[in-house]
Amino acid sequence: MNQHTVVLIPGDGIGPEVADAVRFVFDKAHAPVVWEEHLAGLSALDKGLDLLPEETLEAIHRHKIALKGPCTTPVGKGFSSINVALRKKLNLYAAVRPVRSLPGVKTRYDDVDLVIVRENTEGLYSGVENEVLPGVVMSMKVASETACLRIAHYAFRYATQRRRKKVTLFHKANIMKLTDGMMLRCAEKIHTEEYPNIEYEPLIIDAGCMKLVQDPSRFDVLLMENLYGDVVSDLAAGLVGGLGVVPGANIGDEGAVFEAVHGSAPDIAGKGIANPLALVMSAVMMLNHLGQTRHDDACKKSAVRIRDAYNKTLADGCGTRDLGGQLNTQSFAQAVADRLS
Repeated sequence: MNQHTVVLIPGDGIGPEVADAVRFVFDKAHAPVVWEEHLAGLSALDKGLDLLPEETLEAIHRHKIALKGPCTTPVGKGFSSINVALRKKLNLYAAVRPVRSLPGVKTRYDDVDLVIVRENTEGLYSGVENEVLPGVVMSMKVASETACLRIAHYAFRYATQRRRKKVTLFHKANIMKLTDGMMLRCAEKIHTEEYPNIEYEPLIIDAGCMKLVQDPSRFDVLLMENLYGDVVSDLAAGLVGGLGVVPGANIGDEGAVFEAVHGSAPDIAGKGIANPLALVMSAVMMLNHLGQTRHDDACKKSAVRIRDAYNKTLADGCGTRDLGGQLNTQSFAQAVADRLS
Protein backbone atom coordinates (compact mmCIF):
# COMPACT_ATOMS: atom_id res chain seq x y z
CA MET A 1 0.00 0.00 0.00
CA ASN A 2 1.31 3.44 -0.96
CA GLN A 3 1.70 5.89 1.92
CA HIS A 4 0.90 9.53 1.22
CA THR A 5 2.62 12.22 3.28
CA VAL A 6 0.14 14.89 4.38
CA VAL A 7 1.10 18.15 6.05
CA LEU A 8 -0.93 18.47 9.26
CA ILE A 9 -1.46 21.98 10.67
CA PRO A 10 -3.26 21.45 14.00
CA GLY A 11 -4.12 25.15 14.34
CA ASP A 12 -5.18 27.09 17.43
CA GLY A 13 -7.67 26.65 20.27
CA ILE A 14 -9.46 23.35 19.86
CA GLY A 15 -7.44 22.61 16.71
CA PRO A 16 -4.88 20.26 18.28
CA GLU A 17 -7.63 18.27 20.02
CA VAL A 18 -9.71 17.68 16.89
CA ALA A 19 -6.53 16.99 14.88
CA ASP A 20 -5.59 14.27 17.39
CA ALA A 21 -9.06 12.77 16.93
CA VAL A 22 -8.51 12.59 13.17
CA ARG A 23 -5.16 10.93 13.64
CA PHE A 24 -6.75 8.38 15.97
CA VAL A 25 -9.51 7.49 13.48
CA PHE A 26 -7.08 7.30 10.56
CA ASP A 27 -4.80 5.02 12.56
CA LYS A 28 -7.66 2.68 13.44
CA ALA A 29 -8.81 2.68 9.80
CA HIS A 30 -5.26 1.98 8.56
CA ALA A 31 -5.66 4.88 6.15
CA PRO A 32 -2.60 5.19 3.86
CA VAL A 33 -1.45 8.52 5.27
CA VAL A 34 1.73 9.63 7.04
CA TRP A 35 1.43 12.93 8.90
CA GLU A 36 4.10 15.65 8.81
CA GLU A 37 3.16 18.27 11.40
CA HIS A 38 3.81 21.99 10.89
CA LEU A 39 2.59 25.15 12.58
CA ALA A 40 0.61 28.23 11.57
CA GLY A 41 -1.31 30.92 13.42
CA LEU A 42 -1.01 31.70 17.11
CA SER A 43 0.62 28.34 17.77
CA ALA A 44 3.45 29.39 15.43
CA LEU A 45 3.79 32.78 17.13
CA ASP A 46 4.02 31.07 20.51
CA LYS A 47 7.05 29.15 19.21
CA GLY A 48 8.75 32.34 18.03
CA LEU A 49 7.91 31.72 14.37
CA ASP A 50 6.06 33.78 11.77
CA LEU A 51 2.28 33.47 11.61
CA LEU A 52 2.69 31.45 8.43
CA PRO A 53 6.22 30.01 8.61
CA GLU A 54 8.11 29.51 5.39
CA GLU A 55 8.82 25.89 6.37
CA THR A 56 5.06 25.24 6.54
CA LEU A 57 4.54 26.68 3.07
CA GLU A 58 7.52 24.77 1.73
CA ALA A 59 6.17 21.50 3.12
CA ILE A 60 2.81 22.02 1.42
CA HIS A 61 4.56 22.89 -1.84
CA ARG A 62 6.58 19.69 -1.52
CA HIS A 63 3.79 17.27 -0.60
CA LYS A 64 0.98 19.18 -2.37
CA ILE A 65 -1.60 18.34 0.26
CA ALA A 66 -2.43 19.46 3.79
CA LEU A 67 -5.07 19.11 6.50
CA LYS A 68 -5.56 22.19 8.65
CA GLY A 69 -7.36 22.74 11.94
CA PRO A 70 -8.94 26.12 12.77
CA CYS A 71 -6.61 29.11 13.13
CA THR A 72 -7.57 32.21 15.12
CA THR A 73 -8.15 35.47 13.20
CA PRO A 74 -8.78 38.69 15.18
CA VAL A 75 -11.87 40.70 14.17
CA GLY A 76 -11.27 44.25 12.93
CA LYS A 77 -7.68 44.46 14.19
CA GLY A 78 -4.44 42.54 14.56
CA PHE A 79 -3.01 40.16 11.98
CA SER A 80 -4.76 39.08 8.79
CA SER A 81 -6.35 35.70 8.14
CA ILE A 82 -4.02 32.70 7.88
CA ASN A 83 -6.62 31.06 5.66
CA VAL A 84 -6.55 33.94 3.17
CA ALA A 85 -2.74 33.96 3.20
CA LEU A 86 -2.59 30.22 2.45
CA ARG A 87 -5.02 30.56 -0.44
CA LYS A 88 -3.08 33.43 -1.98
CA LYS A 89 0.41 32.03 -1.52
CA LEU A 90 -0.52 28.56 -2.77
CA ASN A 91 -2.99 29.79 -5.42
CA LEU A 92 -5.80 27.66 -4.00
CA TYR A 93 -8.43 29.23 -6.21
CA ALA A 94 -11.38 26.89 -5.56
CA ALA A 95 -13.05 26.63 -2.17
CA VAL A 96 -15.26 23.54 -2.12
CA ARG A 97 -17.88 23.07 0.59
CA PRO A 98 -20.15 19.99 0.42
CA VAL A 99 -23.29 20.43 2.50
CA ARG A 100 -25.55 17.45 3.13
CA SER A 101 -28.05 16.24 5.66
CA LEU A 102 -26.57 13.76 8.13
CA PRO A 103 -28.29 10.86 9.88
CA GLY A 104 -29.19 11.65 13.46
CA VAL A 105 -28.70 15.42 13.04
CA LYS A 106 -32.20 16.86 13.09
CA THR A 107 -32.86 20.13 11.26
CA ARG A 108 -35.76 21.66 9.36
CA TYR A 109 -34.62 19.83 6.24
CA ASP A 110 -34.04 16.14 5.50
CA ASP A 111 -32.82 16.19 1.92
CA VAL A 112 -29.99 18.72 1.60
CA ASP A 113 -27.22 17.57 -0.74
CA LEU A 114 -25.40 20.41 -2.43
CA VAL A 115 -21.86 21.64 -3.04
CA ILE A 116 -20.70 25.26 -2.98
CA VAL A 117 -17.80 26.15 -5.27
CA ARG A 118 -16.38 29.56 -4.40
CA GLU A 119 -13.76 31.60 -6.23
CA ASN A 120 -11.04 31.97 -3.63
CA THR A 121 -8.55 34.61 -4.76
CA GLU A 122 -10.34 37.78 -5.91
CA GLY A 123 -13.41 39.91 -5.20
CA LEU A 124 -13.53 42.14 -2.15
CA TYR A 125 -11.26 39.65 -0.37
CA SER A 126 -8.38 40.89 -2.51
CA GLY A 127 -7.86 43.32 0.36
CA VAL A 128 -7.40 46.40 -1.81
CA GLU A 129 -8.50 49.09 0.65
CA ASN A 130 -7.53 52.67 1.30
CA GLU A 131 -8.68 55.75 3.18
CA VAL A 132 -9.97 58.30 0.67
CA LEU A 133 -10.59 61.01 3.26
CA PRO A 134 -10.50 61.00 7.05
CA GLY A 135 -13.47 58.87 8.02
CA VAL A 136 -14.03 57.64 4.45
CA VAL A 137 -12.58 54.32 3.29
CA MET A 138 -12.90 52.40 0.04
CA SER A 139 -12.59 48.70 -0.72
CA MET A 140 -12.10 47.57 -4.31
CA LYS A 141 -13.73 44.47 -5.79
CA VAL A 142 -11.31 42.78 -8.18
CA ALA A 143 -12.31 40.38 -10.94
CA SER A 144 -10.28 38.97 -13.82
CA GLU A 145 -11.44 36.96 -16.79
CA THR A 146 -8.74 34.38 -16.06
CA ALA A 147 -10.02 33.71 -12.55
CA CYS A 148 -13.70 33.76 -13.57
CA LEU A 149 -13.15 31.26 -16.38
CA ARG A 150 -10.97 29.09 -14.13
CA ILE A 151 -13.53 28.78 -11.33
CA ALA A 152 -16.42 28.27 -13.74
CA HIS A 153 -14.50 25.48 -15.45
CA TYR A 154 -13.73 23.92 -12.08
CA ALA A 155 -17.41 23.94 -11.06
CA PHE A 156 -18.63 22.33 -14.27
CA ARG A 157 -15.79 19.79 -14.27
CA TYR A 158 -16.56 18.94 -10.63
CA ALA A 159 -20.24 18.47 -11.48
CA THR A 160 -19.34 16.17 -14.35
CA GLN A 161 -16.86 14.08 -12.36
CA ARG A 162 -19.23 13.71 -9.40
CA ARG A 163 -22.25 12.98 -11.60
CA ARG A 164 -24.02 16.12 -10.50
CA LYS A 165 -26.71 17.43 -12.79
CA LYS A 166 -26.84 21.20 -12.37
CA VAL A 167 -24.67 24.26 -11.73
CA THR A 168 -26.33 27.42 -10.40
CA LEU A 169 -24.43 30.71 -10.48
CA PHE A 170 -25.29 33.21 -7.73
CA HIS A 171 -24.46 36.74 -8.93
CA LYS A 172 -25.41 40.41 -8.69
CA ALA A 173 -24.73 41.34 -12.30
CA ASN A 174 -27.84 43.54 -12.39
CA ILE A 175 -25.95 46.01 -10.18
CA MET A 176 -22.25 45.12 -10.52
CA LYS A 177 -22.32 44.91 -14.28
CA LEU A 178 -18.55 44.77 -14.79
CA THR A 179 -17.33 42.42 -12.04
CA ASP A 180 -20.31 40.12 -11.62
CA GLY A 181 -21.14 40.63 -15.27
CA MET A 182 -17.77 39.12 -16.13
CA MET A 183 -18.44 36.11 -13.91
CA LEU A 184 -21.85 35.66 -15.55
CA ARG A 185 -20.41 35.78 -19.07
CA CYS A 186 -17.58 33.40 -18.21
CA ALA A 187 -19.92 30.83 -16.64
CA GLU A 188 -22.20 30.96 -19.66
CA LYS A 189 -19.21 30.53 -21.98
CA ILE A 190 -17.88 27.48 -20.14
CA HIS A 191 -21.34 25.93 -20.03
CA THR A 192 -22.10 26.50 -23.70
CA GLU A 193 -18.73 25.57 -25.15
CA GLU A 194 -17.54 22.78 -22.85
CA TYR A 195 -20.30 21.38 -20.62
CA PRO A 196 -23.68 21.62 -22.39
CA ASN A 197 -24.56 18.27 -20.75
CA ILE A 198 -24.79 19.97 -17.34
CA GLU A 199 -27.90 22.04 -16.62
CA TYR A 200 -27.03 25.68 -15.89
CA GLU A 201 -29.01 28.38 -14.12
CA PRO A 202 -27.94 31.94 -13.23
CA LEU A 203 -29.73 33.48 -10.24
CA ILE A 204 -29.45 36.93 -8.68
CA ILE A 205 -28.05 36.16 -5.26
CA ASP A 206 -30.78 37.70 -3.10
CA ALA A 207 -33.45 35.69 -4.90
CA GLY A 208 -31.15 32.68 -4.80
CA CYS A 209 -30.75 32.87 -1.03
CA MET A 210 -34.53 33.07 -0.60
CA LYS A 211 -35.00 29.98 -2.78
CA LEU A 212 -32.18 28.21 -0.93
CA VAL A 213 -33.94 28.45 2.43
CA GLN A 214 -37.33 27.73 0.90
CA ASP A 215 -36.22 24.49 -0.76
CA PRO A 216 -32.52 23.54 -0.70
CA SER A 217 -33.27 20.33 -2.59
CA ARG A 218 -33.64 22.31 -5.84
CA PHE A 219 -29.89 23.08 -5.82
CA ASP A 220 -26.96 20.87 -6.72
CA VAL A 221 -23.66 22.73 -7.35
CA LEU A 222 -23.62 26.43 -6.44
CA LEU A 223 -20.98 28.61 -8.11
CA MET A 224 -20.15 32.09 -6.83
CA GLU A 225 -17.48 34.72 -6.32
CA ASN A 226 -15.47 35.07 -3.13
CA LEU A 227 -17.57 37.10 -0.69
CA TYR A 228 -20.87 35.55 -1.76
CA GLY A 229 -19.37 32.10 -1.39
CA ASP A 230 -18.12 32.87 2.10
CA VAL A 231 -21.53 34.05 3.30
CA VAL A 232 -23.66 31.44 1.51
CA SER A 233 -21.37 28.59 2.65
CA ASP A 234 -22.17 29.37 6.28
CA LEU A 235 -25.84 29.96 5.50
CA ALA A 236 -26.00 26.54 3.85
CA ALA A 237 -24.22 24.93 6.80
CA GLY A 238 -27.07 26.21 8.96
CA LEU A 239 -29.47 24.10 6.91
CA VAL A 240 -27.82 20.87 8.08
CA GLY A 241 -26.78 21.61 11.66
CA GLY A 242 -24.02 24.22 11.55
CA LEU A 243 -20.30 24.53 10.88
CA GLY A 244 -19.51 21.55 13.09
CA VAL A 245 -20.98 19.12 10.55
CA VAL A 246 -19.57 20.35 7.23
CA PRO A 247 -16.13 19.86 5.67
CA GLY A 248 -14.13 22.25 3.52
CA ALA A 249 -11.33 22.29 0.97
CA ASN A 250 -9.20 24.86 -0.83
CA ILE A 251 -7.91 23.46 -4.10
CA GLY A 252 -5.49 24.67 -6.77
CA ASP A 253 -3.70 23.15 -9.72
CA GLU A 254 -0.58 22.38 -7.66
CA GLY A 255 -1.95 21.55 -4.24
CA ALA A 256 -4.89 21.38 -1.84
CA VAL A 257 -5.55 22.27 1.79
CA PHE A 258 -8.49 20.62 3.55
CA GLU A 259 -9.82 22.27 6.67
CA ALA A 260 -12.48 22.46 9.33
CA VAL A 261 -14.45 25.61 8.57
CA HIS A 262 -15.49 26.36 12.14
CA GLY A 263 -13.55 28.61 14.49
CA SER A 264 -10.85 27.81 17.01
CA ALA A 265 -13.29 28.13 19.97
CA PRO A 266 -10.71 29.26 22.54
CA ASP A 267 -13.40 29.27 25.26
CA ILE A 268 -13.55 25.45 25.24
CA ALA A 269 -9.95 24.72 24.23
CA GLY A 270 -8.28 22.12 26.44
CA LYS A 271 -11.57 20.83 27.88
CA GLY A 272 -11.76 17.83 25.59
CA ILE A 273 -15.36 18.52 24.56
CA ALA A 274 -14.87 19.87 21.01
CA ASN A 275 -16.66 18.15 18.15
CA PRO A 276 -14.04 16.66 15.77
CA LEU A 277 -16.57 15.67 13.09
CA ALA A 278 -15.94 18.58 10.70
CA LEU A 279 -12.21 17.90 10.56
CA VAL A 280 -12.83 14.15 10.20
CA MET A 281 -15.17 14.91 7.28
CA SER A 282 -12.58 17.22 5.74
CA ALA A 283 -9.99 14.47 6.08
CA VAL A 284 -12.34 12.10 4.26
CA MET A 285 -12.60 14.68 1.45
CA MET A 286 -8.81 14.70 1.44
CA LEU A 287 -8.67 10.92 1.04
CA ASN A 288 -11.08 11.09 -1.88
CA HIS A 289 -8.94 13.81 -3.45
CA LEU A 290 -5.83 11.66 -3.04
CA GLY A 291 -7.66 8.71 -4.50
CA GLN A 292 -8.75 10.68 -7.53
CA THR A 293 -5.61 12.70 -8.23
CA ARG A 294 -3.13 9.91 -7.45
CA HIS A 295 -5.27 7.04 -8.71
CA ASP A 296 -5.13 5.22 -5.39
CA ASP A 297 -8.07 2.94 -4.64
CA ALA A 298 -6.83 2.38 -1.07
CA CYS A 299 -7.50 6.04 -0.30
CA LYS A 300 -11.00 5.81 -1.76
CA LYS A 301 -11.76 2.67 0.24
CA SER A 302 -10.52 4.26 3.47
CA ALA A 303 -12.68 7.31 2.76
CA VAL A 304 -15.78 5.15 2.35
CA ARG A 305 -15.06 3.19 5.53
CA ILE A 306 -14.57 6.30 7.67
CA ARG A 307 -17.58 8.09 6.15
CA ASP A 308 -19.82 5.07 6.74
CA ALA A 309 -18.50 4.81 10.30
CA TYR A 310 -19.26 8.42 11.26
CA ASN A 311 -22.67 8.21 9.56
CA LYS A 312 -23.49 5.12 11.63
CA THR A 313 -22.18 6.82 14.77
CA LEU A 314 -24.56 9.72 14.23
CA ALA A 315 -27.46 7.45 13.26
CA ASP A 316 -26.94 5.54 16.53
CA GLY A 317 -27.45 8.79 18.43
CA CYS A 318 -23.82 9.12 19.46
CA GLY A 319 -22.75 12.75 19.28
CA THR A 320 -20.91 15.49 21.08
CA ARG A 321 -22.76 18.06 23.18
CA ASP A 322 -23.27 20.51 20.33
CA LEU A 323 -25.20 17.75 18.54
CA GLY A 324 -27.32 16.94 21.59
CA GLY A 325 -25.16 14.03 22.72
CA GLN A 326 -22.90 13.34 25.68
CA LEU A 327 -19.63 12.27 24.07
CA ASN A 328 -16.41 14.20 24.41
CA THR A 329 -13.81 14.61 21.68
CA GLN A 330 -11.96 11.36 22.28
CA SER A 331 -15.04 9.22 22.97
CA PHE A 332 -16.61 10.42 19.71
CA ALA A 333 -13.45 9.44 17.84
CA GLN A 334 -13.56 6.06 19.60
CA ALA A 335 -17.23 5.61 18.64
CA VAL A 336 -16.32 6.20 14.99
CA ALA A 337 -13.39 3.79 15.23
CA ASP A 338 -15.64 1.12 16.79
CA ARG A 339 -17.93 1.29 13.76
CA LEU A 340 -15.26 0.87 11.09
CA SER A 341 -16.23 -2.06 8.93
